[in-house]
Amino acid sequence: MAGDWGAMKILIFIFTFSALFGSGFAAAERLTVKSPVANIRSGPGTDFDIIWRVGKYHPVLVIKKSGSWCYFRDFEKDEGWIHNSLLGSLPAVITNEKVNNVRAGPGETYNILFTVEKGVPFKVVLEKGDWIQVEHADGDKGWVHKSLMW
Repeated sequence: MAGDWGAMKILIFIFTFSALFGSGFAAAERLTVKSPVANIRSGPGTDFDIIWRVGKYHPVLVIKKSGSWCYFRDFEKDEGWIHNSLLGSLPAVITNEKVNNVRAGPGETYNILFTVEKGVPFKVVLEKGDWIQVEHADGDKGWVHKSLMW
């Protein structure tokens, strides 16, 4: 009987630990805004204030879900709520440096096609080594170094 109590204590510990801390170990899910513009709200519903707006391909890390709403953190560690229907799993990145060169090919020897500032989101088209071929929502394409992106 004493052996059964020891096994029971272990099961109680495992159950309690899982209930208290289990969800804390889940990795955040990285998703992408798929609509042209998405409202970010202060809470999970349309009755909550719009605190800012983001554009297509804006990547987010979903921290938790409440019904059809997702609470997320973005590249600047800003947090808010977005409706699940506005998100998709398309790979995307966002510029994380003050000035970012977008090049004609995957390397510094390629011409600079255009330059973008911090906070411009792109869809990932292709990866080649430390370079990512990207496409902006307006159709502009080019290559950026991974170190410039989030």
